[in-house]
Amino acid sequence: MTEPKNGITYRDAGVDIAAGDALVDRIKPLARGTDRPGTMGGLGGFGALFDLRAAGFQDPVLVSTTDGVGTKLKIAIDTGRHETVGIDLVAMCVNDLIVQGAEPLFFLDYFATGALSVEQAAQVVSGIASGCKEAGCALVGGETAEMPGLYTAGDYDLAGFCVGAAERQALLPAGIAAGQTVLGLASSGIHSNGFSLVRRIVEMSGLSWDAPAPFAPHETLADALMRPTRIYVRGVLALHRAGLLHAAAHITGGGLPGNAPRMLPPGLGVTFDAGAWALPPVFRWLAQTGGVAPDEMLRVFNCGIGMVLAVTDAPAARAVLADHGETAFPIGTIVEREGEAHATVRTPPDWLG
Repeated sequence: MTEPKNGITYRDAGVDIAAGDALVDRIKPLARGTDRPGTMGGLGGFGALFDLRAAGFQDPVLVSTTDGVGTKLKIAIDTGRHETVGIDLVAMCVNDLIVQGAEPLFFLDYFATGALSVEQAAQVVSGIASGCKEAGCALVGGETAEMPGLYTAGDYDLAGFCVGAAERQALLPAGIAAGQTVLGLASSGIHSNGFSLVRRIVEMSGLSWDAPAPFAPHETLADALMRPTRIYVRGVLALHRAGLLHAAAHITGGGLPGNAPRMLPPGLGVTFDAGAWALPPVFRWLAQTGGVAPDEMLRVFNCGIGMVLAVTDAPAARAVLADHGETAFPIGTIVEREGEAHATVRTPPDWLG
């Protein structure tokens, strides 16, 4: 038998199978910790199984979502803060599910990198598992792709995929009408949209990531900006199950003007009063430091409101939400209008300071 001319291996080409196996061993306990009724099997198979009947559904409609974290990852990579972006990833997916009345059931992730760091990836997946626990969904699998030459050293990208279900008669929106109150749920910060602009403004400010945040001096700038996206699952589903919710919208890229109309049929609109909630200091700092106009702030960022809910009985709805740790503000009203759905946001003259 002729010996090969060289002994090159896959590892020599930049892909370390042993590191991938080590990562799977690290994350198996994390995945097991997210088990819920309906999960079948565990990590390691070619596909994941889920039993809808065991999860308690009688006439289910499946709802699926996919999303990422965007350039917020760049801050995580530059600062070595990888523990919370997995929470962001789950939040961006499950918050889209619940606005359709669906309960998140299971989650899969895609982690792509140039050279796999087991420690870095394990920190990311730990955050994903934490987010899944908070959302009540199972982490049933995923894919780790090591692609040398496509990503530079230390870089990685994330994508998430979530499947949920709702009983057919419980899908949202349902029964939305003019005169209903729109509640806004407080965000935890910037969440996971607009970070290309955030990073540009930080560059303009001349501040380092480890400098005290001007809007939160007890934290570093990186820690304040990296605060993970709030997961609204438990409060919103409790409100829906109480029969108090008619429609909802997750406030992501596009802000209130771009996302609120997505919960409305033609012939209805929503008017918001930006003076009905306190603008969190991080958004005022971004606007003032970057010279960002109010309309642009509202179009790019959540500006303190991460979810909006159309309800009939606002006091009862706020009580249910408070029981689940949510701060809800009456911030708008559903109105009749001609043509396509539309949202209008009225801003006070001193809104950005």
